[in-house]
Amino acid sequence: MSRQDIDDYGAFVPGPRCVVEPTGRGALSGLSFAVKDLIDVAGWRTGGGNPDWLASHPAAEKSAPVVEALLAAGARLVGKTITDELAFSLEGSNAHYGTPVNPACPDRLPGGSSSGSAVAVAAGLVDFALGTDTGGSVRVPASFTGILGFRPSHGRVSSAAVVPFAPSYDTVGWFARDARVLGVVGEALLGRSPAEPIRHLLLVRDAFALAAADAATVLLAQARRWGAVEEITLFDGAEAEWLECYRVLQGAEIWQQLGPWITSHRPAFGPSIAPRFADAASIEPAAVARYREVRQAISRRIAAVVPPGTGLVIPTAPGPAPSLSTPADQIGAFYGMALPLNAIAGHPGLPQTTIPVAHLDGRPLGLSIIGSPASDSALLAFADSRYRCPHE
Repeated sequence: MSRQDIDDYGAFVPGPRCVVEPTGRGALSGLSFAVKDLIDVAGWRTGGGNPDWLASHPAAEKSAPVVEALLAAGARLVGKTITDELAFSLEGSNAHYGTPVNPACPDRLPGGSSSGSAVAVAAGLVDFALGTDTGGSVRVPASFTGILGFRPSHGRVSSAAVVPFAPSYDTVGWFARDARVLGVVGEALLGRSPAEPIRHLLLVRDAFALAAADAATVLLAQARRWGAVEEITLFDGAEAEWLECYRVLQGAEIWQQLGPWITSHRPAFGPSIAPRFADAASIEPAAVARYREVRQAISRRIAAVVPPGTGLVIPTAPGPAPSLSTPADQIGAFYGMALPLNAIAGHPGLPQTTIPVAHLDGRPLGLSIIGSPASDSALLAFADSRYRCPHE
């Protein structure tokens, strides 16, 4: 391992560092940021976490609008970060480029697929970073590394010039150590949109049942300190159907977006990633039609309990970060819990912020608030009111 790898925790993509100076001055002046290597930066190739993708795509002619907005607001871009291959993982490992080191617990996974961005923020290498989040790829690594993470309402932040994955679920989100910075980035990307403050918190009891018992106990205590007294259930015993709905609809969209390139280029994927793309290729149209209706029903169910001013409180992840050496069957069990949790916001396209609230045996735990559609600014304000960086 080179000295640079040691210094940057393996967060940044190999090779020359992508640095772009601000194009304007504004609320982000003096702040540095990094972008996940699924997001275009003018003059640089987007690698997508896979060497064959990197080799088969030219340098971007223009930066993604989300990058341009941050540069115009005064931020300085200092690097592109490692991603799990084409975003198809929540673990944070990459068979080609390695696993970024989790600064909070180096013997544990950093979470993915926005692993490098989370690690860069958690290690203090940048003030904030962009990631993408389809099924939890900002929320899970934020929880595992002990930082703030934000997934916006679907469609609120442009995903143009970002490698597509499952477009009806895809979002561009961001990480920060400081709640004020999280909010200022939100203003740069979302504008100053009025939203009713979050005053009513509902504890989603069956979401906590998906977390490990010791983690759930700690997180429930924090939720109640926030004032989440009233409890509801959402899954009502249908967790497996929520999971299958996500697997089918996400997988069908993934194959529609990436299947033609995979078929023509026959890329080398890591041993855990190749079977996931094969599964996506096998999804039948009849299953897609069925689960579109299921998704609509789920979305109506959630909308009915999350009016403006209300936040759903859930664990961000089923527990703290798993060990780097976790066996495949246990990783599978992790997905079985994590994906339904993340689908609460994902199926209806709602915003979600995750806040680091505790540690379990030295490993961070995040607690999440999900808001109503377009309540993004209210969620960011809630995070600012509830969290202070430990170093402040």
